[in-house]
Amino acid sequence: MGATVVTTPCKVNLYLGVHAEKDERGYHRVDSVMVPVALCDTVSVSDAPELSVSFDPPLSIPAEKTGVWRAAALLAEALGVEPRVRIDVCARIPERAGLGGSSADAGATLRALATLWGVSPLDPRVIAVARRVGADVPFFLDPRPALFSGAGDVRARSFPAVEMPLVLVMPRAEGGSTVEAYAEFDRSGERPVAPEPLCAALASGSVAAMAARLHNNLAPAARALCPEAGVVESWLRAQPGVLGAQVSGSGTCSFAICDGVGTADELARRAEECGWRAWSTKTVGFAGGIC
Repeated sequence: MGATVVTTPCKVNLYLGVHAEKDERGYHRVDSVMVPVALCDTVSVSDAPELSVSFDPPLSIPAEKTGVWRAAALLAEALGVEPRVRIDVCARIPERAGLGGSSADAGATLRALATLWGVSPLDPRVIAVARRVGADVPFFLDPRPALFSGAGDVRARSFPAVEMPLVLVMPRAEGGSTVEAYAEFDRSGERPVAPEPLCAALASGSVAAMAARLHNNLAPAARALCPEAGVVESWLRAQPGVLGAQVSGSGTCSFAICDGVGTADELARRAEECGWRAWSTKTVGFAGGIC
């Protein structure tokens, strides 16, 4: 049989609200509104004598320590099958960016394996495995605009697809891990605003309203771990044609909602002149792995 190939977008958080309360697992209560973005990784799964995972470009950690490996092993256990598959990941989404790269790869792996092993990607067993692998992974089982609650891992509401030009900009400096960002939040974080205004804007499809209601109360922690992320965010907000900008997730990437594709293209060019990594892209109406 040929390989099962899944292309997965990254995400940005239009809203991220972290609360001080934690659940029985020790995870913070989190409300998160994510939208898929057309910067994509590709995951290919094929039959093999035993489980193997490879990344292009290679990672600095063993494959056995990745979310992709854990997703495959846990799903095989949950479905009662042997994980005799080779998984190849072509990675374009930058790591430690707040764009969900590792979660996207794990979610795409679960989607591909669900297809290969004859179950729906939204089978409760697949969703349960996704939640065990990581808080953002359930989003990538069905990457449509959505509000997640719980620890940011329970889909509470889905929204119509929205397409808007974005520019993504990464600083030169590396930031901290998600764990470090949450530890910093525990030291100095503030309560989030309510997610309902952003959800109403997303439901209406008004790009201007969405841009005006962006929120991320984990961003101060991300900026504390990587001050250059704050420089990028401020730079984006000051540029003409930017409707709204903020750090995505736990950082370090910032995104800006732009008034047109030309603005996004120009800002990406100027950001690269500043020595930053940048992508002119857009949010996408994601369907069936086309990115």
